Amino acid sequence: MSKVYNWQLGREMEYPHDAAYPQEQFAFVFNLNRCIGCQTCTMACKSTWTFSKGQEHMWWNNVETKPYGGYPHHWDVKLLDLLEKANPEGQIWDAGGKKDVRKPYGTFEGQTIFEAAKKSFQANGSNPALGYLPTDEEWSAPNIFEDSPRGPKGVKGQVTHTDGVDLPEHKTWFFYLARICNHCSYPACLAACPRNAIYKRPEDGIVLIDQERCRGYRKCVEACPYKKSIYRPTTRTSEKCIACYPRVEGKDPDSHGQPMETRCMAACIGQIRMQGLVRLAADGTWAADRYNPLYYLIHVAKVALPLYPQFGTEPNGFYIPPRWVNRGYLKQMFGPGVDAAIEKYMAPDRELLAVLNLFRKTDQIIFKYEIKEGPKVFENEIRGKKFEMFNDTIIGYGRNGQELVRTTVEEPLHERPSQHANSI
Repeated sequence: MSKVYNWQLGREMEYPHDAAYPQEQFAFVFNLNRCIGCQTCTMACKSTWTFSKGQEHMWWNNVETKPYGGYPHHWDVKLLDLLEKANPEGQIWDAGGKKDVRKPYGTFEGQTIFEAAKKSFQANGSNPALGYLPTDEEWSAPNIFEDSPRGPKGVKGQVTHTDGVDLPEHKTWFFYLARICNHCSYPACLAACPRNAIYKRPEDGIVLIDQERCRGYRKCVEACPYKKSIYRPTTRTSEKCIACYPRVEGKDPDSHGQPMETRCMAACIGQIRMQGLVRLAADGTWAADRYNPLYYLIHVAKVALPLYPQFGTEPNGFYIPPRWVNRGYLKQMFGPGVDAAIEKYMAPDRELLAVLNLFRKTDQIIFKYEIKEGPKVFENEIRGKKFEMFNDTIIGYGRNGQELVRTTVEEPLHERPSQHANSI
């Protein structure tokens, strides 16, 4: 085991390999307040990558209804239970202290899946990460418990899901959690592969499986805490989300040679998704890039949080948590930054409101934004806080500084002339 720095945990942790960081890192932000569970992203991915024989059960992109849904079934509940057994009542955060880019959420004092594996019943030398192998039945029914605020008897939803919450949180609730591979900085799938068939691309940090080297041992399936490495029986190899890397490379016919967002991002109806490429510092933390929209959302506004950061893989997928959900549940899923993130999102300042308007305005990756100030168009009070809305113009730029998109905070009203008797 080597010592690597995990900025999401605010400390060094143990990992089977030495630290090595890409030039840029593929990352994304999903706004769960907007997701309508339409599964358009799911089908865009399915029709592009996993429509062949042996891939029937593969959903590299899926949208599951929390707290009872999951694909494979109850993947997170099972892993949280394993971590609790390995470190009873020890999975806690010290959220105090100075917040900076090296520890924005404080310090996690529990055990990651790599550290817990050494001390658990799995510590037999063959499992560098705590995990489990899902059964065939658990890979069935990817939409299980969809739109279900109440689960059946005997099925738990990770943490207390009863009453005892105050408005604006609902006593009975559910929300949609869209998921793809997080292309982690410290992938458990990579750590567990006995064939060294899994690697992170040095140019963008995308995690791939070399199909020539893979022998289908399924160690990656067992180790990945998010269960995004999936075994294909017809080829006896494992496959996973490839982050649509031809599009990221600018090789899509519509990209004009510029980095482009993935198929699932581009197809999103609810405009919940934004994908980017972020620069990394020598220690693996994000290099300061104040006007990169992802850097702003994650490190400046701090409204977007990593999914289960306590697993220790340093996922590069971030989520703006849903404002109506039980806070205890959300803190277990996204860490101790939940309260501040929701408060910020519910009464957004001028800059945050403008940046949120960039979501899904272009299929090309935005590397920088600029805001041109406009007039005040609305003023109100939200939960005791003053809220002002300005009709600012926000401009998104590509890698080479070319303008990709220009939009205003207040959507313009277009009146179309009637041309036919049945025109709408």
